[in-house]
Amino acid sequence: MNKGLGQNWILLRGLTRESGHWGEFIPLLQSAFPEARITLLDLPGTGCFHQQNSPDSIKAITDSVRRHALDDGLLQQPVTILALSLGAMVAWEWMQRYPEDVCGAVLMNTSFADTSPFYQRLRWQSYINFVALAMARNLLKRELGILQLTSNRRDISRDGVYAENLPGAGSAISRDGGYAENLPGAGSAISRDGVYAASLPEAGATQHKQIIRAWEKIQIERPMSLKNSFRQIKAAATYRPGDIRPTQPILLLNGLGDRLVSPACSEAIHKKWNLKLRRHLWAGHDLTLDDGRWVVSKLKEWLDQKYQADYQNRHDPQELT
Repeated sequence: MNKGLGQNWILLRGLTRESGHWGEFIPLLQSAFPEARITLLDLPGTGCFHQQNSPDSIKAITDSVRRHALDDGLLQQPVTILALSLGAMVAWEWMQRYPEDVCGAVLMNTSFADTSPFYQRLRWQSYINFVALAMARNLLKRELGILQLTSNRRDISRDGVYAENLPGAGSAISRDGGYAENLPGAGSAISRDGVYAASLPEAGATQHKQIIRAWEKIQIERPMSLKNSFRQIKAAATYRPGDIRPTQPILLLNGLGDRLVSPACSEAIHKKWNLKLRRHLWAGHDLTLDDGRWVVSKLKEWLDQKYQADYQNRHDPQELT
């Protein structure tokens, strides 16, 4: 059932983002899976396809992405999809409509219109900020604002928003009931708005500036148009996958500090289809930026469990419950 899982990865980004925004996570992922093929695909209207018009439905976006995957010879063996936000909606649609293409998926900080209300899928406080940022003319300020909105790293968050870190390692349960993960070697505290802060001593002002400059460069070289931004928003806002669960193995990951999409959206998907969900203590919407090592550890844990279950099924089927 899980043959090929984790061997042929396709990565999909989310709203108004492109492959370049994976940043330092890619070498981290490749080092964890040195024998795997890892391919970054841009959605229509982003990255290398920035001059195209983005469709305004997840179905049409999925067809476009799949067509490029076919053209590039990526579907000669089943793929494992790692996807964030809107990209995860594309992954779900892909699994439903073309199940032979995909052997499994990891979906991060995503939401569906038929499992969560609109005010959780894009929090109204953040929606106002997001629209203002999308219309901003100053690219540096725009990318800085997006980074502050989607990341909870202490070197990135705005002054006064997050609590100062406490010494030691911490784990807790968020006020909305989501389980937190242990973070060895990292301090944690609860900010005044209930979001967890963490100590990241290796990440400082220099790295912050590097990220901002890299994102500004992406926007200069491969600009995402305002029209395509709103077409993506429409596609995400109207996506209703229905009640049929894909047959492939699925892992959900979310950050309890996500201020763009409520963590309750992942909880709703988890509860409706009884999918495995792993929750990060403090990370924001851009989960791989905030704690890429944690994401990789959960991928490895998930794959190990799947392969172990397959082994038991082949050798000791009577022991399975």
